[in-house]
Amino acid sequence: MKQLFTTLGPMTSDQLGMILPHEHVFVDLRTPDQPGYGVAAEADVVALMAPQIEAIKAQGITALVECSTGGVALRVDLDLAVSLATNFPIVVPTGNYREPWIPKWVGEASQDALEAWMYSELTEGIGDTGVKAAWIKVSAGDDGITPLETRILRAAARAAKRCNAVIGSHTIKGRVVMDQLDIIEAEGYTANRFISIHTQAEPDFEMHKAVAARGAWIEYDNIGWVPDEETMPLILRALEAGLGGQLLLSHDMGWFDPAKPGGGEPKPYTHLVASVLPKLRAAGVDEATIAQLTQTNPFAAFAR
Repeated sequence: MKQLFTTLGPMTSDQLGMILPHEHVFVDLRTPDQPGYGVAAEADVVALMAPQIEAIKAQGITALVECSTGGVALRVDLDLAVSLATNFPIVVPTGNYREPWIPKWVGEASQDALEAWMYSELTEGIGDTGVKAAWIKVSAGDDGITPLETRILRAAARAAKRCNAVIGSHTIKGRVVMDQLDIIEAEGYTANRFISIHTQAEPDFEMHKAVAARGAWIEYDNIGWVPDEETMPLILRALEAGLGGQLLLSHDMGWFDPAKPGGGEPKPYTHLVASVLPKLRAAGVDEATIAQLTQTNPFAAFAR
């Protein structure tokens, strides 16, 4: 039986309902070489972010996927603290972001060493947190994947293949996603264990269809950042094109930012349930499809 690895341990589909597949609890978008990078007090993070979690719990959300990865200050200890304070499961990744957000040691590591590191975090846990990574988060440059990003992706594919983990990538252009899928398949893994994060940023809808035709998940994750009048037609178009079985919906919101006083002002994770789902229902989308988009698909994508 497939399980979703979370901060509260592995969970099965019957233990979960709606899942938000792309959010952030803690992010530092300064590069890893900057003073103060990734530094914050646990109590401050919990104080700022626990109310955001409580708000989505009240909406019926049962889990959230943390999409901060190596290079943008993945802090699993802080995710765990927020999770324990709210009794709410958070799903965390291993992996690393794109250049220039690559720590020195990752840039110098061999492909074999990167594979071993990611596989260990997927199967044994991250540091001393006791939390296993559920998935691998990577990225590629907007104009094409660099040699270093390629090395990270090849290592990710090899590590993921050993335990059926999904790989998600912040990749803006569809043609670069297609290159990534070629790399993953060349390593003997499969496109259907890949999430094209920020698919909505690719203006050519035919490319959304092409990525999905390869077997990959597509993700519209700017809900609440843009007007619903922009979000709704895209979701409905994807459903009409038969892509509902591979579509993920989320906000890409949050978060505690240690570069800002007090962590800044987080953007809530509530817009999908509060605004978009009622509009989808009003547009004639049935409850089975709503459940597929908000429950079945996120679990299937991230569980292993």
